[in-house]
Amino acid sequence: MSTPENGTGAEVLRPHAEDAFAQELKALAAADDRTRPARWKLSPWAVATYLLGGTLDDGTVITPKYVGPRRIVEVAVTTLATDRALLLLGVPGTAKTWVSEHLAAAVSGDSTLLVQGTAGTPEEAIRYGWNYARLLAHGPSREALVPSPVMRAMAEGMTARVEELTRIPADVQDTLITVLSEKTLPIPELGEEVQAVRGFNLIATANDRDRGVNELSSALRRRFNTVVLPLPATADAEVDIVARRVDQMGRALDLPGAPEGLEEIRRVVTVFRELRDGITTDGRTKVKSPSGTLSTAEAISVVTNGLALAAHFGDGVLRPSDVAAGILGAVVRDPAADQVVWQEYLEAVVRERDGWKDFYRACREVTA
Repeated sequence: MSTPENGTGAEVLRPHAEDAFAQELKALAAADDRTRPARWKLSPWAVATYLLGGTLDDGTVITPKYVGPRRIVEVAVTTLATDRALLLLGVPGTAKTWVSEHLAAAVSGDSTLLVQGTAGTPEEAIRYGWNYARLLAHGPSREALVPSPVMRAMAEGMTARVEELTRIPADVQDTLITVLSEKTLPIPELGEEVQAVRGFNLIATANDRDRGVNELSSALRRRFNTVVLPLPATADAEVDIVARRVDQMGRALDLPGAPEGLEEIRRVVTVFRELRDGITTDGRTKVKSPSGTLSTAEAISVVTNGLALAAHFGDGVLRPSDVAAGILGAVVRDPAADQVVWQEYLEAVVRERDGWKDFYRACREVTA
């Protein structure tokens, strides 16, 4: 498969899902003989297969994009086939954005109709804006109007995405109410409206445990079908997720393969899970939890950075010294309280664990 390029012919660092997995989507479309909703590129069954992975009758292997309960994916896909919008809810690092992107890529073949939610997101980002040069020269007109990703999705029967919905100010959030309930977007300046065509839907992601969030109004929440994405249920599942994503990112960055560092990946996951859960894997020792979330996404970041260290300043094999600094940075967010939590965990758990002496020494070195 060729590497996607940008308009200048340069290789892109992170291709969109529909580009990175174009061959898989093409193979699924060719093998998919089930009913497809209006303007969908694949049937709901094929979309779920794209997310969860599988092997097609012609032998094509579809790699898993999400490792978790199958029913969660089935409910999410089914929601998009109705007139209900989809809200992916979960703590940081539960792959909400990743799932959102791949759902849009599989359903519409385009994951780029995106509104990134922040505290400064204006109403225009969801509705529409204006080309002010044309507006001043000719007054309000269709030519002067700049459609938002949501407006484009409505007009073209596509899937729009709104990331971090709860970070958007509450009054801007409620701009979506008419869009989702009436399936129309009024343009009072022109005396017109944009009506959604069949195939339009919206995927939003939200995290209600992070700081700086705005609660969704009950009116807006009723317009969504909410699917909660859980943290990986088992350590093996989380190790598998981290290894897969690190391998994908490593290939894009020309880093060593993740399987060579599987032992260190398991250690990172174990540390994160124990500190996150407040108890060791064997259930014998209670530990304090730090202020950070220690999510799967952070574990992926720690391991990827470790692989880069191993490649550029080591022998290419992931070792404890390569991940120790990353773990420290992920755990110790509050220099006072988290430092105590980390020190106690190191001495009470890591130091006494069989086969972890090299890991303990590496962590002690960067902690000191």
